[in-house]
Amino acid sequence: MDAIRPAVPTKPAPTKPDSWSRPLANTWRAAKANRKSLAYRALVLFSYVYFVRPEDFIPGLQYIPIGKITGGIALFALVFGSQPKDREKLPTELKVLALLLFHMLLTFVFASWHGGAFDMVVNRFSKGVIVAFLIYLVVSRIDELRKLLVIQATTIALITIASVIVHHTQDGRLMGIQKGILENPNDLAINIVISFPLCLAFLLAGKGAVNKVFWSFSMLVMIYAVIATYSRSGLIALVITCMICFWEFIVKAKRTALLVGILVVGVAGIGMVLATPSYMTRVRSIVEGNIAGSKDKGSLEARKQLLLESLSLTVHHPIFGVGPGGFPAASGTWQPTHNTYTGLSSEAGLPAVTLFTIVMFMSLRKTKKAQKLPGYLADADLRLWNSALRAGMAAYIVGAMFATTEYNLFEYFIVGYICVLYKIASQSAQPQSPPPVKKHHWLREIKNGSNTNRELVRTR
Repeated sequence: MDAIRPAVPTKPAPTKPDSWSRPLANTWRAAKANRKSLAYRALVLFSYVYFVRPEDFIPGLQYIPIGKITGGIALFALVFGSQPKDREKLPTELKVLALLLFHMLLTFVFASWHGGAFDMVVNRFSKGVIVAFLIYLVVSRIDELRKLLVIQATTIALITIASVIVHHTQDGRLMGIQKGILENPNDLAINIVISFPLCLAFLLAGKGAVNKVFWSFSMLVMIYAVIATYSRSGLIALVITCMICFWEFIVKAKRTALLVGILVVGVAGIGMVLATPSYMTRVRSIVEGNIAGSKDKGSLEARKQLLLESLSLTVHHPIFGVGPGGFPAASGTWQPTHNTYTGLSSEAGLPAVTLFTIVMFMSLRKTKKAQKLPGYLADADLRLWNSALRAGMAAYIVGAMFATTEYNLFEYFIVGYICVLYKIASQSAQPQSPPPVKKHHWLREIKNGSNTNRELVRTR
């Protein structure tokens, strides 16, 4: 009988020698995730401060350079919060925008007022470039984009309502309650028009009676505010916006039930116009010039002269202009051009206005290209935001011909929104859900790693 052979002990499976490095790797991944989260929070803070302008309402804050502080935070978030792989895949719109910033920096050398040009580019224009890059590099999910859009639409709606209630006027024209870009009636009107499609998108996407009532009421007040500003550029931009919204949200999306709401808004708008007879006189002045009761006071003729003067400066300084912010002094009028395109050409040269126009039209074109992406077809929210941004960008392109907006940030926010919406729509056709958030701590990770090592030794 054969002897029973003793069982040969099996050799334990080799373990990967990376168990000690796993805690450090997890810690590094958590640090990168937290860094991007902090960058997004910095972007949210910057958006709040820019749109709300708390220094206009809270005593004492006007002595604190909140704009420069938040701009520095945004720049810090852009440098340290974005991933290197994302920077390698920048869209063409942002590359052209960066080239425009580089050209604006070159204009310092040839500016008639170096200090003013430096302040205009570094403290104002560069923020628009930073925020457009930051939106694209930091935002990666539809809920993050939605939050930024909510901030803009809600703040503009509330500021408009408050402006109508307070009703500060200049020569009978409604002014904004803020002391910044929304104080001037023309600037207030065009920014209302840019945000109007976003409010309509939230009305359609909102659930619950409270949301729908708020957005419906806000839109009616916004239409009244545009009329109360007596802004001809705001009226032209509003007509463009309403036409695109009608096509995108009703005809194209086949929302026939929305026609009833449009008729109500249209009747309300006509009633507002009839209740202010001088407004029709103001509209007639677009064609007939300074007529009695138009509140024009020669501004139409003055703008024609400013347009001719800006074109003259463009011819004499075609490459670098007279310097950013230098048109009022160089022309001797001490007035802005009231035209974004000729303002850029006269102050920064033909290359600047060419690059600026390319960025705006490429962004508008991108909203059409996004309609062919799988994520656009699968997500109703993406379709709503895309249509709203398309209408807002089209309104801005037209309204910019009648207002000085090249150093504001609204248009650059829209460029960033459009670029990141295109990125989200091209990623996947599946609805995106936020990943679970786990708080990591380096001591906890090392402790877990030590426990893992003890388990391995015990197994062996």
